[in-house]
Amino acid sequence: MVIDILGDDLTLQEQLQSIHDSLRDELPEIDRVAVAVYDRWSDVLKTFVHSTGTAVPFSHYEARLADVPSLTELARSRQPRVVDDLASSPQSTSPHNRLLVESGYRSSYTAPFFDQGMLFGFLFFDSKVPGYFSPAAIAHLTLYARLIGLMIIHAMAPAGMLRSAVAVAKEVSHMRDAETGAHQERMARYARVIARCLADQDPDDAIDDEFVEFVFLFAPLHDVGKIGIPDHILLKPGRLTAGEFEVMKTHVAKGVEIVDRIAESFGVRSAQHIDILRNIVQFHHEAFDGSGYLEGRAGDRIPLEARVVTVADVFDALTSRRPYKDAWSNDDAFARLGTLAGAMFDPSCVDALVACRPTVERIQVLFGGTTSGFDGTHEAYLEDV
Repeated sequence: MVIDILGDDLTLQEQLQSIHDSLRDELPEIDRVAVAVYDRWSDVLKTFVHSTGTAVPFSHYEARLADVPSLTELARSRQPRVVDDLASSPQSTSPHNRLLVESGYRSSYTAPFFDQGMLFGFLFFDSKVPGYFSPAAIAHLTLYARLIGLMIIHAMAPAGMLRSAVAVAKEVSHMRDAETGAHQERMARYARVIARCLADQDPDDAIDDEFVEFVFLFAPLHDVGKIGIPDHILLKPGRLTAGEFEVMKTHVAKGVEIVDRIAESFGVRSAQHIDILRNIVQFHHEAFDGSGYLEGRAGDRIPLEARVVTVADVFDALTSRRPYKDAWSNDDAFARLGTLAGAMFDPSCVDALVACRPTVERIQVLFGGTTSGFDGTHEAYLEDV
């Protein structure tokens, strides 16, 4: 059975490769299977995982769904599409189609998949043989497409459950800090921008789209431990005293405990990339030079996902208005990050954010807001700003 090849100890990329291997026993000329996931809030379609025999046409790639009319129509119709000859199809001049043809692919089968009625993403099956997707081949692919779609939804569901559980916990505890939804949406997308830029620059391809997407999904939970911080400290409209700052620092350990408790309660302790979430929560206040907390880790000993989130979070804090500070301009914020690169921040993460300034500014337009979570926990590193 196909389902038997799946296992919690495999990454999604490895699971997809196993499914592809099984599929090729029946359809040996399917050379590529790929998944793109959809962010409906920004209308962005993003490469996620793939199993590709040779040429990889798309990696660390994203596009607005509205800019891809053929996929927009598939999402609307909820029907799959077969292209027998990519080189002469009506979409042959599109950038996406051209990349496929240049990589040697000649025919394709594309299917949208949905979760609770909402578009979740697209599945792509490509062959180097023209006209390969016959009715018999499509009949086989229907089962595999459903399996892969369910696998992706199942793997990403814990991230949504954890985020929802944290939101409920905040309400139950009457937590009222300045971390608005807009702040969380912005900083999560800044984190994704940084991670994707680093992936583009990675000569060993060790940073894949799967990692990038889970950083994006888990980044908003970085300060979950603030649920356990007293209101008179959490909501203080100004700089914390030394004693108050020591109390505030305990939100890191509290956050790790909360993540573990929620993960166990929801039965997702072994879920895909739960370690990324733990690392973000536990290490996002470490500093690149070792002067951070709680462990005083430095450099590469700080997990990459935490280094990414630190830069994303502070950048949004600086460029957002708070009751005791005006919003910094992007120029000033980038300059300050540069000054602290190598001390507070991983220089490569700072460089990645700066290099993607046009994307950063689009995020600010789309998820604009005037307050964010600049709560005092970073102020020890940003004194005299």
